[in-house]
Amino acid sequence: MGQLTETIRAELTAAMKARDAERLSTLRMLQSAFKYQQIESGHELSDEEAMTVIRKAVKQRLDSIEQYTKGNRPELADKERREMELLKTWLPPELTDEEIEAGIREIVASTGAQSKKDMGKVMKEASARYKGRVDGKKIQEIVSRLLPA
Repeated sequence: MGQLTETIRAELTAAMKARDAERLSTLRMLQSAFKYQQIESGHELSDEEAMTVIRKAVKQRLDSIEQYTKGNRPELADKERREMELLKTWLPPELTDEEIEAGIREIVASTGAQSKKDMGKVMKEASARYKGRVDGKKIQEIVSRLLPA
């Protein structure tokens, strides 16, 4: 069993003892997602697999926030935002746009990409380098901005 899943299980117990309902709810949801993924994969989750589950939960919260905001439900959007911030505490710190852009510039130079036709090569390399640390949409946005038409 990964260290991350053990840490979250301990956090769940602490939230129960502290009677922190909101934190407890989020941790139970996460624990359930871990269990579901564990059953699906047929083995104990590694830390990397657990992080993938957490990233998926964060992405779901982002989608929910967007939908609740469009639906004029700010109280529900705020709840989702708080859950998302809690989930992010177990992920490595996000890279800044400048750091991502600098890395992608290196990839463009190393692959010899000249135009948007070469975008696939750059995206493949960038996706591998930043797997799980940067959203694919953000990578695509930066790559398309850096490569001329």
